Amino acid sequence: MKGSIFSPTRIEQFRHIKTPFYYYDVELLEENLKTLTTEARRYGYHIHYALKANANIPLLGIIRRYGLGADCVSGSEIDRALHAGFSPESIVFAGVGKRDDEIIFALQNEIFAFNCESLQELEVINQLAAQMGKTARVALRLNPDVDAHTHEYITTGKEENKFGIPHTQLETALQVVSRSSNLELIGLHFHIGSQITDLAVFKNLAIEVNRIQQTVVALGYHLPHLNLGGGLGIDYEQPDAHPIPDYAHYFETIAAHLQPLPEQQIHFELGRAIVGQCGSLITRVLYVKEGLKKRFAVVDAGMTDLIRPALYGAYHHIQNLTGRGPVQIYDVVGPVCESSDFLGKDVPLTEVQRGDLLAVRSAGAYGQVMASHYNLRDFPGEVYSNMLE
Repeated sequence: MKGSIFSPTRIEQFRHIKTPFYYYDVELLEENLKTLTTEARRYGYHIHYALKANANIPLLGIIRRYGLGADCVSGSEIDRALHAGFSPESIVFAGVGKRDDEIIFALQNEIFAFNCESLQELEVINQLAAQMGKTARVALRLNPDVDAHTHEYITTGKEENKFGIPHTQLETALQVVSRSSNLELIGLHFHIGSQITDLAVFKNLAIEVNRIQQTVVALGYHLPHLNLGGGLGIDYEQPDAHPIPDYAHYFETIAAHLQPLPEQQIHFELGRAIVGQCGSLITRVLYVKEGLKKRFAVVDAGMTDLIRPALYGAYHHIQNLTGRGPVQIYDVVGPVCESSDFLGKDVPLTEVQRGDLLAVRSAGAYGQVMASHYNLRDFPGEVYSNMLE
């Protein structure tokens, strides 16, 4: 495993770049993809990259070159994937609220499959496909009622989540497909949440998938594809100690408990695990404030650049790249006019001074892609390690 991604030379280069900006370690991304594809090939698994994690064209180009497909949740993500060179037959389209124009765009481009999340969605896709004289390949996204043991905002597989078709409606969904002449049912799809670090959750998922698939087979269906979604977490606490997820153990856990049908192709949709650790938000200290009980490092990045801490208290390791001196405790806060605008609370940092550069780590996933213009702030910049060589 590599050490810190910030060499003295790199930090010196950062001093001359307008902050805030996202820095992407391309070398680390490629190490991640090499490990991922090597481990997936052991089992013949197919991987689709989840664009919702990060849709930057330079990163997508690298990911595509390693043979991954694309997992999209909007028409614009499909368009971005196509623009980045992903083949239509490698693209899956998920999401609970697909608009008609997005469905039409996907049909026009003949993508691999729609991951369908409601009975009415099946009917709408069938109607639109009929109007276009096309057949839509669909997979049923079933909600298996498996607890992902993660934050409630990123849990998607429980019984009353908005995602997926309840497993109790399986037979009804199959009936809808059987009477829809412009649908071709090719598989089942599952996704139970994000930032899952307890691999026992994936064991439980595999066991539940086996049970559901046995029901499908008993009803006379032998589907060629099985998609287990994604959700594998990363180490936000110690990003340098674990820069690449334990793909070997992850796939081994699935393989040990999943019982696929003969010749059935197994798919995964990973996002955070691939890009999370390669990205860091670099921000400059504007002011240091002394409160009655707290010390604040006021920086030029905020919730408009990285919303995860404000949205659900997500933790990111923060380090002072340029500070020298004793470690002190700070709340790292941004310039946005909201009390929720913080990047970290009670953060131990080497003594902070105006002008210091801080790195907010593990920000490659759900960071830049969720940025906003609130307060009419500019979007953060982006810098890639291969630009600075």
